[in-house]
Amino acid sequence: MTFRDTIGLALRNLGQAKLRTALTMLGVSIGIASLAGMVSLGVGLEDQLVGRFTKSGMFDAVTVLSGADRPGGLVAVGRGRGGFGRRGFGRGGPATAPSPETPAKDVTDETLKELAALPGVREVYPTLRMPVEVKYGAESEFSLAGGVPMAVKGEGAFQSIPHGRFFESDAETACMLSLDFAKRINEQAPGSLVGQNLTLTYAASSGGTMQRTATTCPIVGIVERETGPFSAAGGVSPLMIPMGKAKEIFASSAATAQALLRDPSRTTRPYPSAVVRVTSPQATQDVEDRIKKMGLSAFSLNDALQGAKRGFIVLDIVLSLIGSIALAVSALGIMNTMVMSILERTREIGIMKAIGGSDGDIRRIFLIEASAIGFFGGIAGVALGWLVGRIINIGANIYIQNQGGTPGNLFSLPVWLIGGAVGFSIAISLLAGSYPAARAAKLDPIQALRHD
Repeated sequence: MTFRDTIGLALRNLGQAKLRTALTMLGVSIGIASLAGMVSLGVGLEDQLVGRFTKSGMFDAVTVLSGADRPGGLVAVGRGRGGFGRRGFGRGGPATAPSPETPAKDVTDETLKELAALPGVREVYPTLRMPVEVKYGAESEFSLAGGVPMAVKGEGAFQSIPHGRFFESDAETACMLSLDFAKRINEQAPGSLVGQNLTLTYAASSGGTMQRTATTCPIVGIVERETGPFSAAGGVSPLMIPMGKAKEIFASSAATAQALLRDPSRTTRPYPSAVVRVTSPQATQDVEDRIKKMGLSAFSLNDALQGAKRGFIVLDIVLSLIGSIALAVSALGIMNTMVMSILERTREIGIMKAIGGSDGDIRRIFLIEASAIGFFGGIAGVALGWLVGRIINIGANIYIQNQGGTPGNLFSLPVWLIGGAVGFSIAISLLAGSYPAARAAKLDPIQALRHD
C-alpha cells in the first residue's frame, strides 16, 4: 500500500463519520484555543511592558554623573499659595564608580562631545531639571521644568501624544505637560489646556545681580507620563520645555551664578548628569564600562530588563500549563474516537490484512487519521484563540481608554506561536492515537473477519 493510498483511505474514513470527527476536532480546537490564548496573553503582556520600557529608552540608556558624585537623595518641590497641586520628585539609584586610576571628571559640554564619540553611542544630552514657579490664571505652583531634546521626538513617551504636538525646534518658546500635571490644573478636560499660556518664573542672574524672570509659555502638548523610578531616559517631567530653552535657564540660574563665584576659573557650570543613548540594549554594558574609564560615574537598567524577560518566560510556562489542561481533555476525546472507530471497522481491518495489508499499513492509517484531526483542529483552535483574544482586547481597551490610559495590544500571536500551537496539536493527537493504532495493528485477521 503506497503512502498516497494510505492518506486517501484515512481521510475517507474520517469523512464517513462526519459528526464524530467534527466533534473531536472541536474538542481539539478548544484545547488549542485555550493554550494559544494563554500564551498569547503572556507574549502580549511582555510586549506591552518590557517592549514599552525598551522603546522608552530606559534600557538602552546610561545615566552619567560626575566622577565625584554619587546619585541619591530626594528633590522636593512645594506647593505655592493657592496652588493647584502638590508634588514630590526624586531620583536615585546605584551608580558604577569611575576607575580608580582615572581622575574624576565633570559633565560639561566638552564631556558630552567625548561621550558622543564613543563606539555604540547614538545620542547624548544633558539631564536638566530646574525649579520654576508655574502660574495659570490665579493659581500657582512650584514645579520642575525638564529639558527635552529633539532627539526623543517620536520615541518612548513621545511616540503618542494624546493632546497637541511635540516641539518644533530646540529654540521654540513653548512647553508640554504630563497628563497627571494637566489633570491637576483641569481634571475634567486636560486636553483643553493645549493652546493656553503658562507663566514660568525663575531666579536668573543679570549683570551680576539676581532677579526674578518671567516668561510666557504656550502649552503645545500633553504627554502621558511614563511610570518608573528613573525618568531621565524617557525625558518626561511634570513640565517640559525644549532643551535649548532649558540650557538658557540653566546657564542664567542662581545656582549657576553661585557655582561660578565659588570657582572663578570656570566659565560654565557642569551639568548635574547626562543621558547616553546606545544603539542597542546589548551595547549598554560595553558603553557603561568605557564611560567609567573616562572618570565618570554611570548606571543603567539593562540588568533589570534581563530579569524581567526571565520572569515573563516563567509566566509563559505557567500559562502554557494551564492552557494544556483543556488540550489534555481533548486528547482523551481523540483516543475515544479512534477506539470506537476500531470497533466499528474490525471487519474492514480484517479484510485489509487478508488481502496483504501489513500491521504497519494499519498503524499508519490510524496515525494519519489522528494527525489530520490534530492539524485541522489546531488551525481552527488558533483562529478561535485569535478571535477570542481580539474580542477581549477590544473590551479591555475600551475600559482602559475610559480610565484615561493608553490602549494597547494585550494579546500577541506571533508566527512562532501559531506554528508551535499547530505542531503541538499534531503531536498530542499522534500521542493520543498511538494506542488505538497499535491496537488495530495487532488485531488477528481471522477473528476480525468473524466479527459481526
